[in-house]
Amino acid sequence: MGDHHRVPDSCFAERVGDLIDLSMNERAALARLEERPRDLRRGAILLRENDPQPELFILQRGMAMSYVLLDDGSRQILRFLHTGDMLGVSALVYRDSPETVVALTDCTVCPFDRSVMTALVTDHPRLSAIIMVMNQMEKVALTDRLAALGRTSAKARIAALLIEMHNRLRRRDQAIGNSFTLGVTQEEIGDATGLTAVHVNRMLRQLEEDGLIRREGSRVTLLKETLLAQAANYIERFDGLDLRWLPPAR
Repeated sequence: MGDHHRVPDSCFAERVGDLIDLSMNERAALARLEERPRDLRRGAILLRENDPQPELFILQRGMAMSYVLLDDGSRQILRFLHTGDMLGVSALVYRDSPETVVALTDCTVCPFDRSVMTALVTDHPRLSAIIMVMNQMEKVALTDRLAALGRTSAKARIAALLIEMHNRLRRRDQAIGNSFTLGVTQEEIGDATGLTAVHVNRMLRQLEEDGLIRREGSRVTLLKETLLAQAANYIERFDGLDLRWLPPAR
């Protein structure tokens, strides 16, 4: 393929490409979302809860998280965000951000205006449909976690979070195998699962003693994934996708 045909790389297109085969036009349209990369230092706040949020972002490199602060000052982590995720999608609906988004590592984010989304919806209906699909997948993942917070044991919540993080990383990099760098602290795991850091530590130790995981520093190895998934009441939602209804590419 000659250089004049070359479509710019896009980590969001890579992510969408896990779900559908993209046309050259679609790849080019998604690459436009990443034309203005901006580096963020670890700990930097990208969006603050209740502040105006005129832009959306693609997380091009690194890891972030979103959270809300509760009345007692405690923090509820909603999602851990990975390379290829679209951040601040609520800007399509709300004037002010319903959550805080903070960089967990050094990150690169690509801001884009809502008007870019207007053009995407108009010119590429299949892409706007797949973004709706991805948001629905995220909603189901949050619903699973909400059900787990109300109904499952502390150990099951931790096991489910480990599996979810591992699956996200492995989808991006098949070479990961069953071992991965966790990338979050025990306090952050606790704020995502409604547990104290001490309780998280105890549950991680218990999962180790059960022979389900091994830990070396920040690296976690899932030793018996099937048994771990049973302990977590984990449902792999990626297996049940049905996207046959999507319109054709333009």
